[in-house]
Amino acid sequence: MLAQQDRLAFSNHLDLYDLIIPQDNLLRRINMLIDFTFVYKELVSKYSLENGRTAESPVRMFKYLLLKTVYDLSDVDVVERSRYDMSFKYFLGMVPEDDVIDPSSLCKFRKLRLKDMDLLNLLIEKTVILAIEKGIIKSASIIVDATHTGSRSNPHSPIEVLKLRSKQLRKSLYETDETIKNSLPAKNEDDMLEHELTYTQSLIDSLKDKVTLVCLPKVKEKLNLLKETLEDIADHYTVSQDQDARIGHKSEDSSFFGYKTHIAMSEERIITAAVITSGEKGDGLQLPALVEQSRANGMNIETVIGDAAYSGKDNLEKAKDEHFELVSKLNPSISQGCRREEDKFDYNKDAGMFVCPAGHMAIRRAKHGKKNGAWNQAYAYYFDIEKCKVCARREGCYKPGAKSKTYSVPIKTDEQKAQIDFQQTERFKEKAKERYKIEAKNAELKQVYGYDRAQSYGLSCMQMQGAMAIFAANLKRILKLL
Repeated sequence: MLAQQDRLAFSNHLDLYDLIIPQDNLLRRINMLIDFTFVYKELVSKYSLENGRTAESPVRMFKYLLLKTVYDLSDVDVVERSRYDMSFKYFLGMVPEDDVIDPSSLCKFRKLRLKDMDLLNLLIEKTVILAIEKGIIKSASIIVDATHTGSRSNPHSPIEVLKLRSKQLRKSLYETDETIKNSLPAKNEDDMLEHELTYTQSLIDSLKDKVTLVCLPKVKEKLNLLKETLEDIADHYTVSQDQDARIGHKSEDSSFFGYKTHIAMSEERIITAAVITSGEKGDGLQLPALVEQSRANGMNIETVIGDAAYSGKDNLEKAKDEHFELVSKLNPSISQGCRREEDKFDYNKDAGMFVCPAGHMAIRRAKHGKKNGAWNQAYAYYFDIEKCKVCARREGCYKPGAKSKTYSVPIKTDEQKAQIDFQQTERFKEKAKERYKIEAKNAELKQVYGYDRAQSYGLSCMQMQGAMAIFAANLKRILKLL
């Protein structure tokens, strides 16, 4: 059962908050910045107003999740810290003597209350509207890019994960008390999982009588992570597979297993839209959704800035139809071809044919491909195969036994021709300089909000994690610019 209004908090100790928590404290400023009652309005339909025992306030539960994201803590640690950290209690709307929730309640809140809810767009919309109302967003441009997040299904072997977690725990112990080295069990030096499991358990057991040391937050957090990892591996011996995660590629020889978050951001570094997909999805296909969401959230868009992944034919046509500039370089294979300078064929405008580096002219031309298809049509120029067979430069150019030798040139659409001309303008070059900002934002999400690794399994959980991370990042950015 959900109370129809939050109870008023009365305590003789409320003055402690004014004495202990400074006015410029981050959590105090967030509380003053945004009215969290929108959470109650969005979630009230997920509760019964008449049956069952009184539930925890959905606003407070949501704030727990926000604290978890801002400070990159586990469920257990965020609840434990809210027991003694006055700034946490103030932010959660608790009086100093209030007890905290059970950590398992956060898991239930995520699964039962936030399920089937478009939390990502809701939280982004709230922060974008807030930024516009405060006069922070003044530009009419968005910068688009995608960042990857590794699946919780760790790509490393179980023994590598255990070694990493135990190393992190030992490091936190050494930083606290250097003399503890002599009382810890000897490290496992081989690569046998059974030996590593035994060592890990003995490391945990050796800390049972060191209550004072284990109570320190930085030690306790690493110990909890190690215990969690040990239980998972000891039960299964293999890392669970994430059914929604897919293999994506960061470069030609670098891949990842997980998800992609496609982001649109204003020049003031406020994220205005996001789409989360599995890792194999292309970047350019998400541009229409990012533009549409940004506009729905209140952005006026005159310019879209992105890398070459966003300069596809469909996106160029969309930019023309919806009257916005697309500051995105064409793929070099379209704008200048794929050949090296010394291997380029020259075009003879008088004959209307290409001449190869050896000086032989094409003998005929044909058009390939479908009109209005997914790929550009191309002109194929055919060369005399008999000359190719005896050409001094045939190696790497002519394949022995081939029945024909062609040189293909994609036919550029009107939009692509216009984009090539636009790339040469000072306006394009000036706007393209803004793209670095979104790379910095991607790094912030990973390094500050733990967005480099998924916290749970499945696309829906990844969307929830993305929603909280982006919400926290936008709030902190707004506070910085006020």
